[in-house]
Amino acid sequence: MDTRTFFLIALALVGFLLFQAWQEDYARTPLIVEQSQPVQAVEDGAVPAALPATAAIPVAEQAQEAAVPGAVEPPPAAASSSREIVLQSDLLRLHLSEKGGGVLRAELLSYPQSLDDPTPVMLLRDEGPRLFLAQSGLIPAGDSRAPDHLADYRFDDNASRLNGDGPVEAVFIWQDGAVQVRKIYSLQPGSFEVQLRFVVDNQGSEAWAAAPYYQMQRLPLPSPSGFISNPEMYSFAGAAVYSPEEKFEKLSFGDFLDEPFKRSITGGWAAMLQHYYVAAWIPPATEAVQYETAILNPNVDARYLIRGRGQAVSLGAGGTAEFPLRMYVGPKLQDVLPDVATGLDLTVDYGFFTFFSKPLFWVLSLLHDLTNNWGLAIIGLTLLVKLVFFKLSEAQYRSMAKMRKVQPRLEALKERFGDDRQKMALAQMELLKKEMINPLGGCLPILVQIPVFIALYWVILESVELRQAPLFLWIEDLSVRDPYFVLPVINALAMYATQRLSPMPGMDPIQRKVLQSLPIVFGVLFAFFPAGLVLYWTTNGVLSLAQQWYIMRKVDGVKS
Repeated sequence: MDTRTFFLIALALVGFLLFQAWQEDYARTPLIVEQSQPVQAVEDGAVPAALPATAAIPVAEQAQEAAVPGAVEPPPAAASSSREIVLQSDLLRLHLSEKGGGVLRAELLSYPQSLDDPTPVMLLRDEGPRLFLAQSGLIPAGDSRAPDHLADYRFDDNASRLNGDGPVEAVFIWQDGAVQVRKIYSLQPGSFEVQLRFVVDNQGSEAWAAAPYYQMQRLPLPSPSGFISNPEMYSFAGAAVYSPEEKFEKLSFGDFLDEPFKRSITGGWAAMLQHYYVAAWIPPATEAVQYETAILNPNVDARYLIRGRGQAVSLGAGGTAEFPLRMYVGPKLQDVLPDVATGLDLTVDYGFFTFFSKPLFWVLSLLHDLTNNWGLAIIGLTLLVKLVFFKLSEAQYRSMAKMRKVQPRLEALKERFGDDRQKMALAQMELLKKEMINPLGGCLPILVQIPVFIALYWVILESVELRQAPLFLWIEDLSVRDPYFVLPVINALAMYATQRLSPMPGMDPIQRKVLQSLPIVFGVLFAFFPAGLVLYWTTNGVLSLAQQWYIMRKVDGVKS
């Protein structure tokens, strides 16, 4: 591409990234709120508005004057006497605890931390600066008793199958007199879904009633480093809900205080998102669920929470009931998420450019199926984009070639009129009109291609499919920088060669020097971008250079 094209695209991209960075910083305003007192009123047979005081999670909104959900101290760590159980499939390893029958940690076995660190990515964890919890339990109604996420369960060794080639299952039992609750986790091979069931057996003489709840809470992610070269800086990290009516809604952590979410949804789900990964609670599609957000312990180490509360079920003496639930905990795989739940694929967030990015990724996936290499797929996609805009680029380069041909005459006009800029401009316009040259002929191709370039940037930025994907030779991971800076150097050389072909008639000497420095400036900038992005820019730059060189040789016998 010519120098002006490159400069405008780079300027648009950098401006967009700076805007994203400003939004990210603005969203991280410190939280200062007052704590509220819990309310414990529960009506018989209804979905309780609050949990018992022992549950230690956000409480009823009725007790608050403001619109901020109540906040209490986070629950204490699991007691040391509680056993830790490891449930493992080929893709997931869950560390479960008898305390609450909860998930302590979730490891994604097919996703190592890095090429140098084979340790699996840990999405859920119960400690550290990346604390991220997925909790569930039952809310008792009336005089009933039910296990919340801090209740003491007993692991059932005989009913469980913790590992193997087929489905695996872990069973926890909570007993209160004649009422037994079994909390059952199930994993299927080749899936990042967790099947969870509460099975209640009431063998007592009194009626029993409770409703399920499920929630996620986490600390805000540590601020990523690396300025604009770190993709994690621009990927959305926060909560989200989906409903058939409003579709996909992102809930920024910065809005939890000023605009807490509260809505009843049927056929939806709630999730926590971060770069490449998502964890989502998915209730039965026919169940009405009350979703709400809250801030736990807002004054020190604030945790952000999103919770769903299901419908209460009442059991008579001798009755049984089951509360089914699913949780997806894994990567944002775009060919998998639509089959897990409606709208879950929307967690792959391309921002403003989704309209362009979605079809670009679809084409990129087809090319990957043909080449079995994401790097070659990026090169192939670049070729297709160049073909789509070939005619526009051809018109641009023909205009530049004609401009280059009359450049000596334009310089002569500059010397003739000297400092009389008005006369010089009129004479130049007359000459261009006579030679049928449109000085703005190169603008349309630039304007049309800018959204495509930025959309492809977001595809490479957000797609977990490209994480740790190799090209060949020295490029072992397209999602991190080129380790030897080969691609940035090739890109800078292509840009320099493009400048040599591009006419700069009447340009101020200072402007000329600024443009001549761009290959070095952007060569350094791209040295820290993910290799997949630089591969696209470099391939596009080399193809544009070849196209421009060919056209400028053909138009009116111009020699390069």
